[in-house]
Amino acid sequence: MPIKLGICSFAFHRTVAAGAMDLGAMFRACRDLGCTQLDPWNAHLLEPGSGVDSLHAGSNPDDARLGVPGAEQVERIAALGAAVGLPFGCIAIDGAHVFSADPAEMRLHRERALRWIDIAARLGATAVRIDAGGPEALDDATLAIIARGYRELIARARSAGIEVLVENHWGPTVIPANVERLLAAVDGLGLLFDTNNWKPGLQREGWERCARFARLVHVKTFAFDPAGNETSVDLVPAFAALRAAGFAGTWCVESVPKDGDEVTAARLTLELIRRQAGREAA
Repeated sequence: MPIKLGICSFAFHRTVAAGAMDLGAMFRACRDLGCTQLDPWNAHLLEPGSGVDSLHAGSNPDDARLGVPGAEQVERIAALGAAVGLPFGCIAIDGAHVFSADPAEMRLHRERALRWIDIAARLGATAVRIDAGGPEALDDATLAIIARGYRELIARARSAGIEVLVENHWGPTVIPANVERLLAAVDGLGLLFDTNNWKPGLQREGWERCARFARLVHVKTFAFDPAGNETSVDLVPAFAALRAAGFAGTWCVESVPKDGDEVTAARLTLELIRRQAGREAA
């Protein structure tokens, strides 16, 4: 079975912020690097010149403050996707996390999340990633609020054939046990499994406990040697856990290269994925 590949456009966020790549160029890069789908970060889908500080949003997802594009921009996005001949996969959405201690902000995020689901439907995307929000320590009351919010979003998304995913990203989801609790509490909620975003000291535990829930994978890389091996983190056990769990979804690149060469890092990460995912048949 062919490997399904994508690049979360966050992998290009510094290149885009520097003005060296626009949305069309990003989509063409995904096609040329061998992706089978488009996996944009929502900061890259807003109108050009919208004034969004994507570097701040990328480093501070709990304070992303990202709005939604208008109808004309959505049609432009759809046309750019059609031009490269790739379907939309998962839209990673920041600025719409479910829980906030501020009720007004929580209502705003709900409105944004629902609008993003509608946009995803127009684009024919298969999934949206919406963060849980909230503190790292997840008490029962906060879990209940988050679960209720996700159930509403899932009902809206399901009618459009879209899957809602939570990611181990920030707040409570950096703790593997919290991810398990949340997924157990919300029927129909899937996991976007990021290889890196676990609390320090819990990464291996996260791989082992949560690989079985993965619906989509973000492979996070930082540095490569001349032979194309990741030198900053041993990802072999993560790939092994996912293979053992029978993962058959899309493998997405989310490289954050220390040297700043984002296109090369994306290519090398795709090559790493092909080598590791291909071991499933061995």
